[in-house]
Amino acid sequence: MPDTPRPASGPARGLPEGRLESRLPDAKPTYTEAEARAEAERCLYCVDAPCIKACPTEIDIPTFIKKIASGNVRGAARTIFEQNVLGYSCARVCPVEVLCVGDCVYNGWHRAPIQIGRLQRYATETATAATAGPPRSGGVVDTATSGSQAPLFAAQTRSDYSKRVALIGAGPASLACAAYLRTLGHEATIFEKRAVPGGLNTTGIAPYKLHAEDALHEVEWVRALGVDIRTGVEVGRDVVGSQLLADYDAVFLGVGLGADTRLHIPNEDGPGVHGATAWIEEMKLARAANGASDLGRVVIVGGGNTAIDIARECAMLGASDVAMVYRRGPEAMSGYVHEMEAARKVGVRLLSNAVPVAVLRDGHGKLRALQIAKSEAGKPVAGTEYELACDFVGVAIGQSKLHTITTQFPGVQIDTRGCIVADPKTGRTGNPKVYSGGDCINGGKEVVNAVADGRNAAHDMHARWTAHASA
Repeated sequence: MPDTPRPASGPARGLPEGRLESRLPDAKPTYTEAEARAEAERCLYCVDAPCIKACPTEIDIPTFIKKIASGNVRGAARTIFEQNVLGYSCARVCPVEVLCVGDCVYNGWHRAPIQIGRLQRYATETATAATAGPPRSGGVVDTATSGSQAPLFAAQTRSDYSKRVALIGAGPASLACAAYLRTLGHEATIFEKRAVPGGLNTTGIAPYKLHAEDALHEVEWVRALGVDIRTGVEVGRDVVGSQLLADYDAVFLGVGLGADTRLHIPNEDGPGVHGATAWIEEMKLARAANGASDLGRVVIVGGGNTAIDIARECAMLGASDVAMVYRRGPEAMSGYVHEMEAARKVGVRLLSNAVPVAVLRDGHGKLRALQIAKSEAGKPVAGTEYELACDFVGVAIGQSKLHTITTQFPGVQIDTRGCIVADPKTGRTGNPKVYSGGDCINGGKEVVNAVADGRNAAHDMHARWTAHASA
């Protein structure tokens, strides 16, 4: 079987043709049927599988792999979606090296671990390929199979106990919550301020892991369950919290994080200095494929996964030099070691124990260099400054928190980190009608963590409502 065709891109999905991200190829292409079955047959199908414990959504990994080995790809996909409705994107973007694959028993024997992420991608892509067209009413199905076959993942019909939920933000947490609510028979309406849904899956994931059109393909998978997604609607501007609390039985806050954090150094404002997530979003959604010719010499400030991603992207797009500047030693970097190694392979170099102290511009305001100082404990050491010539500076030192959204919902609190206070197991906040999940409560973890948050919140809402109805 050939690789699953990429879903339609361009205007059909509200994206311009020839975007810059299209120049970055898929780092881990979909397995062929033969490759998938050969890899699946290596699995030992452990009873006490450590890979399950390492997955935040607790997918039954041995079961879905065994189904692939036996040729039951549709059953494998159903096993995945029961626990992770966004298994399609998580298969690509999860840091499996430190999650399921990292805990595979083969590692202890110094043998190659099972490529769980690639097997999950094979199953979910193969089973949902037909949903690039209009799916059958009542749930997402593989329309290439018999019409009598049940949907892979179906919505329940409305009952006397059905409730209505408003979800703020169309990222992974809200999409997962809405999808599971639909399977439990409730109505779900997502409000997204951007013109396109999907959250960071659409706007921020490195293209060599997930292109924007593939993220939107997954959004359609969720929409086909009967989820109402309204884009261009901002809470506080177009609709207010009090109205949502009055019109809906519950509200889920999946708002993610805010704008890129600034360096707050002299001459930062001006051309050539970019917030990392803002630039990645432009690269993925708007910038034309010939828009990398002006990258030149690139400096990325930061040591997390976003910093590594933008550095790797710039190098792959043809920048003449890419340097990462990090204020502490390599051992303190929050970015994954395997991601940094991949960046090094495409030419990214790391300047550790270094901190930017000023942006240097010429007489016309054009960026010419970043002034760097050696650092101790993350602080600049006076008298150690030097210039690092550059044409592009990317700032990847974190994102602001969206404090203002909580003012719309009485009882919802913010902690000392600027995150929404919510029970990590249920998503409950200080307001009994408001739940929350994803980056806005954890400060910025993985897509799979956001999916787990959304799923758990949906199940907790349903349990509360059914318990109340039967009381």
